[in-house]
Amino acid sequence: MFPPELIAKATKVLNRSRSKAVRIATAESCTGGLITACLTEISGSSDVVDRGFIPYTNEAKQQQLGLAEDLFYRAGAVSEEVARAMVEGALSRSDADVAVACTGIAGPGGGTDAKPVGLVHLAGARRGGKISHVRREYGDIGRNGVRLATVDDALEVLLKQIDAVT
Repeated sequence: MFPPELIAKATKVLNRSRSKAVRIATAESCTGGLITACLTEISGSSDVVDRGFIPYTNEAKQQQLGLAEDLFYRAGAVSEEVARAMVEGALSRSDADVAVACTGIAGPGGGTDAKPVGLVHLAGARRGGKISHVRREYGDIGRNGVRLATVDDALEVLLKQIDAVT
């Protein structure tokens, strides 16, 4: 289902997590669960993957992750602020030690001059650590292209968060 490069990176995430006894949560909007699906494509991943949240609407982000309604008016659903709040919510509402979140515009529609198709915000965090943020502008590379590129970057964010666990 996933390209071999993503499976290899997901395997690396799982192995590093096991070596540090770290559990993972995801909060995915534009990927619709593909980060979790990539991790769980690998047999035995249940010892590392705690859960995945897939709050696709703003209302779901509020209900599942505890985001404040006014955040969407202030920053917009596709923003650094929302990605950061999503990763905080994933950690606070799970048993995970590290989490990654993403929100973006996969296309083909929905883009604007200020927020074009291919814009994705990712955030990573670990309990007791600082939140990291990555902004990507993949361009209009097709819906599948944006989503798979986001999965790749999300796995990289997780690796960095896991490596920071002491």
